Amino acid sequence: MSKTIGVIGLGIMGGAFARNLVAADWRVIGCDVEPARCEEARAAGIEIADGAAAIAEAASDIITSLPTPKAVLETARTIARAKGKGRTVIETSTLALGDKGEVQRILSEAGHTALDCPISGTGAQAKGKDIVVYASGDTAAIARLEPAFLGFARKVYDLGAYGNGSKMKFVANHLVAIHNVAAAEAMVLAMKAGLDPHRVVEVVGSGAGTSRVFELRAPMMA
Repeated sequence: MSKTIGVIGLGIMGGAFARNLVAADWRVIGCDVEPARCEEARAAGIEIADGAAAIAEAASDIITSLPTPKAVLETARTIARAKGKGRTVIETSTLALGDKGEVQRILSEAGHTALDCPISGTGAQAKGKDIVVYASGDTAAIARLEPAFLGFARKVYDLGAYGNGSKMKFVANHLVAIHNVAAAEAMVLAMKAGLDPHRVVEVVGSGAGTSRVFELRAPMMA
């Protein structure tokens, strides 16, 4: 497969994807509406294009990492209007299923393949490539793009039909919310009991009561 990939949206997550792909010897062409992000990305070895249309012309595989449904849908329409067919768009944003379905409709009608691929992990984890891709959609496309996924993530799962990635992300987010609340309540309980919060982080973090969320969030609460 070609080792050229486009990244539309160079914020906390998209910027981390792009930098890690460059480090994995991919040619990355990116864009963002914020000039400062583009300059930071350029300094990291990412080629900067003049918007989504230019990326669609230059790359057959494109990652989108955008903050709002409106931005994602506008980008899908821009890619759909570009010359040629056969692009694969890896949509990593966390959106409602209806919005994800509209992305798929727009792109498929223009002859492209949409993959629903939300990410499990924080921005800090994305920087360290400690994230998981919940991929769904065309199985052959997911398999073909596995080297790209592993260029910016530690694991990728093929979850079957388009939209299953988002459904899995909703399940994961539900648990993250519960773990966040549980970690906060545990730290408050410990401090009210007179325990050293830093010691709590160390001791609980080494035992059965820990979780990935506790390990990430509890040090911020100590």
